[in-house]
Amino acid sequence: MAGHSKWANIKHRKEKADAKKGKLFSRVAKEIISAVKLGGPDPKNNPRLRLALQKARELNLPNEIIDRNIKKSF
Repeated sequence: MAGHSKWANIKHRKEKADAKKGKLFSRVAKEIISAVKLGGPDPKNNPRLRLALQKARELNLPNEIIDRNIKKSF
């Protein structure tokens, strides 16, 4: 019965899903940082940042990470 552990299979699936999610999160975070550097931290005056924030919300990126990346890019 080698290779039939339910919990090992769950662990492997979760690792793969978390890696995908982390890659997307870091990509959106980089977009936020570059948008703030180019146009400022106000999404009302910065359409590139507004679009990046919209993508972040679609991916359920936590507000804490969004705020941290905006502050980091000053």
